[in-house]
Amino acid sequence: MPVHRPGFARRRLLAPLAAAGLAVLSLALPASARSADVPARGSAYMGMGVLAHDGQSGTPSTGDATQTEGVDVSAHQGNVAWSTLWSSGVQWSYVKATEGTYYTNPYFAQQYNGSYNVGMIRGSYHFATPDTTSGATQANYFVDHGGGWSRDGKTLPGALDIEWNPYGAACYGKTQSGMVTWIRDFLNQYKARTGRDAMIYTATSWWTQCTGNYAGFATTNPLWIARYATDPGTLPAGWGYYTMWQYTSSGPTVGDHDKFNGAYDRLQALANG
Repeated sequence: MPVHRPGFARRRLLAPLAAAGLAVLSLALPASARSADVPARGSAYMGMGVLAHDGQSGTPSTGDATQTEGVDVSAHQGNVAWSTLWSSGVQWSYVKATEGTYYTNPYFAQQYNGSYNVGMIRGSYHFATPDTTSGATQANYFVDHGGGWSRDGKTLPGALDIEWNPYGAACYGKTQSGMVTWIRDFLNQYKARTGRDAMIYTATSWWTQCTGNYAGFATTNPLWIARYATDPGTLPAGWGYYTMWQYTSSGPTVGDHDKFNGAYDRLQALANG
């Protein structure tokens, strides 16, 4: 004969109701509360995944006359104090213009024109999302929303920020060959639209994982390497040197600081093409 447990039947009846209530509560919560670890689309920025995946192990020595200090910014920095950066020795900047085909930086004008107005050589970058639209489509979106280039001596070629996916799988669900094809389509379309070869910003560990350490872009596209350490470390295959190096996300005034691998006159030469 089964033993009767007081309240057991009642709990069995209430359990489905409680589960349904939790489901309703979950749906009522904002997306950020339901998936706090996944940022909102559009919020990505250059170097977003570097600390989490590669860590930080020091900063380079200062005062190297053969390198020129720079900075990269996005909407996270808001209105940037460009005169303060200029006074501290920062001579060039890159500004996030776009992401995918769904986002433009609301602070782009203040950041892009503001850096130019204090005397900096500046450029813009695109945060790639290869899982949303094709490379060529995103290149067109970038050029149409701040990613263009002109031979005025003050504008650097656009940069493709291709790194860990902050919204999902690191390689955006692509095979290594599929990722190489996506990148090639972006670069080809960017050059067709602007006449310039875009800069490639990446980290060696991501490049190795997601492209199979592909070497085929090294002869045409300047490398902007991400590594928060005393030196840039091993570069992706094919590149014998880096053009730019993002060396920290915790620099003065704004977060991400960079070095151009050359003196100021070489930076001007890059701007002029």
